[in-house]
Amino acid sequence: MDFELHVDHNKYLPDGGRVMDAVVSVSALDGGRRAHAPTAAEVIMIDCSGSMEGEKIIEAKRAVNVAVDQLRDEVAFAVVAGNSAARMAYPPGETMVPASPVTRAEAKAAIRKLRAEGGTAIGTWLDLGNHLLAGQDADIKHGILLTDGHNIHQRHEDLLATLEQCRGKFVCETRGVGKGWSAEPLNAIADVLLGTADGLPDAKTLTAEFQAMIEAVMGKTTANVTLRLWCPRGSRLRFVKQVFPDILPLTENGTPLSDLITDYPTGSWGAETRDYHLSVELPAGKKLGEEVLAAHARIVVADNVVAEGLIPASWTDDAALSTKINQRVAHYTGQQELNVVTQEGLAALTAGRKDEATAKLGRAVQLAAESDHHDTLRVLNKIVDVVDAPTAHVRLRDDMEDVDAEMASVKSRKTVPWRKR
Repeated sequence: MDFELHVDHNKYLPDGGRVMDAVVSVSALDGGRRAHAPTAAEVIMIDCSGSMEGEKIIEAKRAVNVAVDQLRDEVAFAVVAGNSAARMAYPPGETMVPASPVTRAEAKAAIRKLRAEGGTAIGTWLDLGNHLLAGQDADIKHGILLTDGHNIHQRHEDLLATLEQCRGKFVCETRGVGKGWSAEPLNAIADVLLGTADGLPDAKTLTAEFQAMIEAVMGKTTANVTLRLWCPRGSRLRFVKQVFPDILPLTENGTPLSDLITDYPTGSWGAETRDYHLSVELPAGKKLGEEVLAAHARIVVADNVVAEGLIPASWTDDAALSTKINQRVAHYTGQQELNVVTQEGLAALTAGRKDEATAKLGRAVQLAAESDHHDTLRVLNKIVDVVDAPTAHVRLRDDMEDVDAEMASVKSRKTVPWRKR
């Protein structure tokens, strides 16, 4: 892939100002020089708890079969059946097998025999998936986890502990199906394992969703892409996060190379664009007119720098310069606020603090409307009646279903790209 990197920020800080925010936009372009596809390993973790009985388990098995068919020959794969414990659905032992006409047929025969029974302990599924992928020497290690319920047979703290053991080992996409799932574990998995979280209230959409996820993985052409950040001595990186196409915190995933340089893994790429927001607190004591380098961003593939950009900072007493808002930074700051106020509003609603919930969700509607975030606005409309979006005037609905809140929680993590108006 050919990579391009573009930096957006206002380099001017007021006298005494120390915080510099910038958006680093990275695009991977298909240069047509592909020698071979990266090697890959895929683990599909399917909820087989008792609540999956009926249409959900039928559609889930159909979706997994389609996913298996989409795997390239020689891609290592396994299917894990999860309830209150994890067990191998295919292959029989705790190992992975290369995809081939024979192994695909065997896998589909095993998947047809799956039954819905037992409880839900999602961390055990991830633990087995991590064990399976650890035995693979693949460029891309990827998992898909499907559930329809709450993680009721495992403490959330235990799930988080398992996720820390999995951090940096593989990427995992999570999906909730039906109307009884919880967004909390799905969002937690996405945060640590740098995947996407989403909900599918209609089980019949599972097949298309699984096909799209596997096609995306099989379409990756560059593995192990790293965002490398240099910040000056005496500074502090306040945070770095992906802000498009999903909000994903990256700060905790950093690997220091020196006192000044840290690598942040971004996973595998196809032809796509991702945007990153970084915030640096610069050393005190800088003088008016002085210019320094606030950060240096590089994209690294196989120890080679393939794109880079500088983030300068300068101090001025000209308020017109220091107060000018960079439009791309403002856009993604608003997108992040949309996610935060949505989560806070939903938490207040669950706790019965209706006035707070109304205010927070009203602000979420206002931000979603301003940024043309139609997916989030659509699910928020199932939670509140929108009286006037520009003024954040909403009323809580009496006919909201529990799944509407969970959908709002996962949808608010997805962002829309900045476009110059």
